[in-house]
Amino acid sequence: MSVRPIVLLGDPRLRLKGQPVDGFGKSLHELLDDLTESMRDAPGVGLAAPQIGEALQACVVEVGGQLHELVNPRITRSSGDDRDLEGCLSIPGYVAYVNRHERVWVVAQNRFGRNIKVAGEGLLARAMQHELDHLDGKLYIDYLGSLDDLIPVGSGEDEEESAEIAAAALA
Repeated sequence: MSVRPIVLLGDPRLRLKGQPVDGFGKSLHELLDDLTESMRDAPGVGLAAPQIGEALQACVVEVGGQLHELVNPRITRSSGDDRDLEGCLSIPGYVAYVNRHERVWVVAQNRFGRNIKVAGEGLLARAMQHELDHLDGKLYIDYLGSLDDLIPVGSGEDEEESAEIAAAALA
């Protein structure tokens, strides 16, 4: 496992659509381990392969101490609406209010190629939607009416508010 550099906004690799994963051996296991290590080091609650320069359909999400490794994931169902702060490790220093589904159901494969299902609500649902967007080359800022909607983190807010905004950073 190693911490890999996170690709930042402006790097064209962030906009590439991830290719389906068809090999479930050592290289995928190393990628998933690197994603987890890099996400935890950042720290964040999710990280997608394109964010470390790999155009593959693989991501990790960790919420409430539960790590989800999602390979070739897709959302099969969603419900409800949720508007909350969201950030991205590839766009450091900013957050914005983004509308997402309140609940999502995801089907994917695990590191061994077995089919899995993950249902999530709240932060888990938001994080999974955010990471699956990365796999399609989409960023949370694409949902904004204008980049003026971005909120700089640590720009004079009180310390408690700054900490709350920083905690909203997903991946």
